[in-house]
Amino acid sequence: MTIEATAAQPRAMNWRRVTRHPSLMEYNRLVFFIAAANIAVFVMGLQDGRWFGETGFALNAIADLALINLSLGILIRQQRVVNVLFWLATRIPTSWPLWMRWGAGKVFHFGGLHSSSTVFGTLWFAFLLFAMVMNRVEGAALPSNQTLGLSGAMVALLVVLIVTAQGKFRARFHNAFEKIHRFVGWSVLGLFWAQTLSITQDTGGVLLETPAFWMLCLITLSILSPWLTLKRVKVDIEKPSDHAVIARFNYGDTPFPGSSNSLSHTPFGEYHAFANIPSPHDPGYRLAISRAGDWTSEFIANPPSHVWVKGITTSGVARIEVLFKKVVYVGTGSGIGPILPHLLAGDVPNKLIWSTRNPRKTYGDAFVDEIEANTDNPVIWDTDALGKPDLAVLTLKAVRDSGAEAVIIISNQKLTRKLVHDMESLGIPAYGAIWDS
Repeated sequence: MTIEATAAQPRAMNWRRVTRHPSLMEYNRLVFFIAAANIAVFVMGLQDGRWFGETGFALNAIADLALINLSLGILIRQQRVVNVLFWLATRIPTSWPLWMRWGAGKVFHFGGLHSSSTVFGTLWFAFLLFAMVMNRVEGAALPSNQTLGLSGAMVALLVVLIVTAQGKFRARFHNAFEKIHRFVGWSVLGLFWAQTLSITQDTGGVLLETPAFWMLCLITLSILSPWLTLKRVKVDIEKPSDHAVIARFNYGDTPFPGSSNSLSHTPFGEYHAFANIPSPHDPGYRLAISRAGDWTSEFIANPPSHVWVKGITTSGVARIEVLFKKVVYVGTGSGIGPILPHLLAGDVPNKLIWSTRNPRKTYGDAFVDEIEANTDNPVIWDTDALGKPDLAVLTLKAVRDSGAEAVIIISNQKLTRKLVHDMESLGIPAYGAIWDS
């Protein structure tokens, strides 16, 4: 297929180049909002004296802010909460103005609430620890040494979580990050329970009457729930090439299009999320897994007979397609995996651009035939034969020719951010993963 270059320049300078820049994406706006809200509360507390009591720091007021922030940071990541957020966002009908649907489609940026609330929760807990120490220095009998020790350990571990969750560390040492996040996180939860019990003992209060107790119950259930669904399941592997495999599952779960599941070789090992490929008429689902690191390379080289699946089917970026009358899907390599279920479901008219190395050799004739049979005149670009395309030009042409309202991109981080920026600079809603976890 010959694609004529469009005369329009996706990277032309205009005001949207600034307002839609990746540094100003909705994730970062949520971070700024949480930061501004917490700083405002802190400053107002200094002005009206709410952080100080008659005999020292007002520990309860500080503890409330720590609890609110940390609870929000944890609960917003809960899989059921994520699904509810996507459900609410996609209730908006396509008859509503495009700018409203454009904004609602950014629902997957909720991670900005997770990261910022966790950071500020840690800062409030550090402030609480400081206040406890100062009260003791000033002669107060409480809190007890036990409470101080538990609080100090909790703050130290929270700092470890935040430092190791930074993007560069997470990308370079992903396996270590996942283990630290899990086991240190569980330790923090245990310390939080111990601290709450110790404070209740210090004050002579009733545990069931404390807000911290009920919030801790909710947080504990939130963290525990994915592990309650942990199961070892059979997987059938089709290996069309040494670069990719098609994994088939049929254990009683047929997920919805635009969702993902997390897999691991061992119950407490590293988990990797992959987009589900359900078929409208068949039970179970498939995953397209390509070589992208040590874990996937091992999976392809030595296909397992069984894997562990944790948690529930969770909504992903492409779930927001229903907000638009027509969309352009842009995928590279195994990025076709998250796209294919939407082509099969056919809920929203679409146009497909798929750039990949020798598609039939890599993914098999049956897989490519299935794609071609379920979307109208797809652009399947063989990079082995044609080289790398200018996807910005191809995407803009597809939007204009098809009349699509939005673009959904499934690719690597660099290309995804570039295409989202290019399209939104031209006033075209565009969506792609933001690599915040």
